Amino acid sequence: MKYGLNIRQDGALDFLSLGALVHRLDPGIIPFRKATHCDIHVSGGEFNCAANLSDCFRLNTGVASAMVDYPIGDLIAERVRAMGVKPFYKKFKHDGVRGPNMATVYSDRGQGVRAPVVFYNRSNEAAGQLKPGDFDWKAIFDQGVRWFHSGGIFAALSETTGEVIIEAMKAAKASGAVTSFDLNYRQKLWDIWGGHNKAVETLARIVEHVDVLVGNEEDLQKGLGIEGQDVETKGKLDPTAFFNVIEKAVKKFPKVKVVATTLREVHSTNRHSWGAVAWIDGKTYQSPTAELDVICRIGGGDGYAAGFFYGLLTGASEEEAVKLGWAHGALLTTFPGDTTMATVEQVKAFAKGGSARVQR
Repeated sequence: MKYGLNIRQDGALDFLSLGALVHRLDPGIIPFRKATHCDIHVSGGEFNCAANLSDCFRLNTGVASAMVDYPIGDLIAERVRAMGVKPFYKKFKHDGVRGPNMATVYSDRGQGVRAPVVFYNRSNEAAGQLKPGDFDWKAIFDQGVRWFHSGGIFAALSETTGEVIIEAMKAAKASGAVTSFDLNYRQKLWDIWGGHNKAVETLARIVEHVDVLVGNEEDLQKGLGIEGQDVETKGKLDPTAFFNVIEKAVKKFPKVKVVATTLREVHSTNRHSWGAVAWIDGKTYQSPTAELDVICRIGGGDGYAAGFFYGLLTGASEEEAVKLGWAHGALLTTFPGDTTMATVEQVKAFAKGGSARVQR
């Protein structure tokens, strides 16, 4: 027992995530209304963690998701393979006109005083049609899975996706896997079908099965219905509000042993102050603060989560786990796209205080 968790030492998969796979269209610094071309990034909060842990941290990972048999599905499946992530797909047939579809995210990078703009097309999304019974969780977990992860964006897609998460969480706990959940509270998604009250009800039923919770103080307050101070009254790098609301969160959900989040002060689109904190089995830990020159901020939080999970999975000290997540999230903002291009050696060097001096 370490960190208040029982992390099994072996398994066919070190990490398995459940969530929607999406593709993000990125016109760079050009806003979409003037764009003439786009890069395509494969993403999804849950997949990003699995991809990062595979490609950078060299763990064995998998993703359970929906997959549609049309060219966009093929593009996404190719990127999943390229990142070394083992797929577990519920397959859907595209009708050639309406779908079902793999969701599209549109996001420019902004520049300077101009913030990035993000919007979506999740119409007739295949992942939102996933329901209990679509995956043989017993067969999957019988292979041996050390850690299972899902998130609040997937939970918000439809009335059935939260039920899929609960079904998977129960199977994960029965098999001895550690469970984690990124609250990622998105009001717009919940408002489409359930609203805030439904969000709080659904997320509470999920978190009953969660060991490790990822989310900032706003996620904790809005997603779990926990009262706290106005999230804007403290500096963005001051963890006081986060630590204060954790006490209420773990009282409401006593099975949660770890809560972690990033701290970010945005000075301009390309200049951020970056930190991270964690509450681990009753004690608090905080990273240093880094000044970031940001190329693309999308995926930074997933980068932190992946590095932090890696630290816990490999038995690092609590402080080291927080620094590994902080370092990987920082590095991820220096790459285009939502998933990592860093190496574990780069992450460890930065976590120990490495610099940006040229490497010869």
